[in-house]
Amino acid sequence: MTNDANEVSKPMPPDRQADIAVIGAGVVGLAHAYEAARRGLSVILFERNTRALGASIRNFGMILPLGMAPGVVHERAMRSREVWLELAYQAGIWHERTGALVLAYHDDESAVLREFAGHAPALGYPCTWLDADAVARRSRAVKEEGLRGGLWSPAEVIIDPREAIAKLPFFLSRACDVTLCFGQAVTGVAWPYVEAGGETWRVERAVVCSGADFETLYPSTFAASGLTRCKLQMMRTVPQPASWRLGPMLATGLSLRHYPAFASCPSLPALERRIAQNHPALDRWGIHVLVAQNGLGELVLGDSHEYGLTPEPFDRPEIDALILAYLDTFLAAPSLDIAQRWHGVYVNHPTRAVFVAEPEPGVRIVNGLGGTGMTTSFGLAQDVFTDWEGARCLDTVS
Repeated sequence: MTNDANEVSKPMPPDRQADIAVIGAGVVGLAHAYEAARRGLSVILFERNTRALGASIRNFGMILPLGMAPGVVHERAMRSREVWLELAYQAGIWHERTGALVLAYHDDESAVLREFAGHAPALGYPCTWLDADAVARRSRAVKEEGLRGGLWSPAEVIIDPREAIAKLPFFLSRACDVTLCFGQAVTGVAWPYVEAGGETWRVERAVVCSGADFETLYPSTFAASGLTRCKLQMMRTVPQPASWRLGPMLATGLSLRHYPAFASCPSLPALERRIAQNHPALDRWGIHVLVAQNGLGELVLGDSHEYGLTPEPFDRPEIDALILAYLDTFLAAPSLDIAQRWHGVYVNHPTRAVFVAEPEPGVRIVNGLGGTGMTTSFGLAQDVFTDWEGARCLDTVS
């Protein structure tokens, strides 16, 4: 979206100039602000609200390289993991290196996980197949009846996204000299000018990380992008009694049909057919059930997937009921008393891991990460700036 900022010719005050403007303070925007500052650039970070309220605070808080597609995206996730660990320590953000267990209660689930465990280590996934006894030793939260085994990955890290997304801007301001402009919606970009809050800034470059609000800036670019939205329903329990801890984050065979890491496994189509035939409601709402625990002891539960440009604003109780019923087949937790229910909306591209566009010189749009924002954003930001400097490392995914 352009405006008459092109006509501004008088010099900008020093406090309204920067090398980089980052628009949006969700995890994608924070990652790009951090990467720009790390490279010695002056950064101004815009956020329309007084704090980020979108998908970045409405998720599990999982850094989950295990689920990412092999190659560029998985490698990007592993780099993001290292940045998260560094920033969490520096910014005082709670985090735990829990690892992840993907559980098998059916022969087809076991087949997929065994296939994956056979070839994935050569692709950089540090995972191992465990038999049922070994899974039980790894996690006391898993029901043993009918358990065939599971896939163990030590790489996964859990944070509380509410805490992380709230603390990171102030860490960037304090430690990296990033200028924060919160409560200021950007209403126009016409490089090299950005308009927000009735004022104009001059910048060398701008990165638009606007998430689910992709119509406001550069609407024609987004209209031709193929991007859509995805609504997720999630829940959070009360803190577990007696300081009980979940241990590894948990997933099941439902997740195997959702994460691209498993797409090449020969046994996957049989699993998908069984779920579609025996559990059509899970297929209808795109449900795959995950469990993680934050530092407060709460279990985060979900989720569902409803795709479309205008997702229904009202949540569906039947989706929550389906998630809780499936949880009961594998999770042995002291309490499933639900304290909060909510939904998030993220942006998804049907064929690309991320949508990156250059609507005009000096401006990059970065969007469409789907559910991988927490896992891949910091590695992606590294690639965006490397690509911007002429190394061309985004062609295979953008």
